[in-house]
Amino acid sequence: MARSTIDTFKSSVITDFARPNLFQVDIDFPAVLNGVGDDVKKLGAFLVKAANLPASQLGVVEVPFRGRTLKIAGDRTFEAWTITVFNDTNFVLRNSFEAWVEAIQANNENYSSIAGLGASSATTGATGSSNVNSGYFKNMSVTQLDRQGNAKATYQFVNVFPTNVSAIDLDFGSNDAIEEFTVELQVQYWNKVGVPSTNNNLQI
Repeated sequence: MARSTIDTFKSSVITDFARPNLFQVDIDFPAVLNGVGDDVKKLGAFLVKAANLPASQLGVVEVPFRGRTLKIAGDRTFEAWTITVFNDTNFVLRNSFEAWVEAIQANNENYSSIAGLGASSATTGATGSSNVNSGYFKNMSVTQLDRQGNAKATYQFVNVFPTNVSAIDLDFGSNDAIEEFTVELQVQYWNKVGVPSTNNNLQI
């Protein structure tokens, strides 16, 4: 086999490599939350510092046979999606996520101010409830961008809701630092939006 050079490697990369710091997160909140308008939702594109493109997980069923194991495909599972958010001095996004959690389950009693799930329909056509604006389920997405700002891959998380808004540590010694917190969102499933058609002539 012929030895490969750095020029051979470069010529195999037709375009460029994806960069982990080029992304955009689009967040949403239940319509029943007072004070959470479109201007708040748009902040996700700027204040969400970190996220992830989801893993694709398929379970395994192990079937024993005479001292050996046959592995067959099991069921799909979907992990929680975690985002890291910059905290502004008005606590705009933190207040919104805290209000969402409290609407699902009140702080001081076993009470929910949101009636029903209100499952939102997925972009790819999956059906949800008849009223997409009710309930505490919402859809969110993360988009990988290229260096020209074009969307290269978008993952839509369907019917998510927050289960953990993390603590923010305060410290007299934390100079030259910005507050941030994480939000863990439970995911029913995800779809890849705008997937290009299969091409046998794969190009990077």
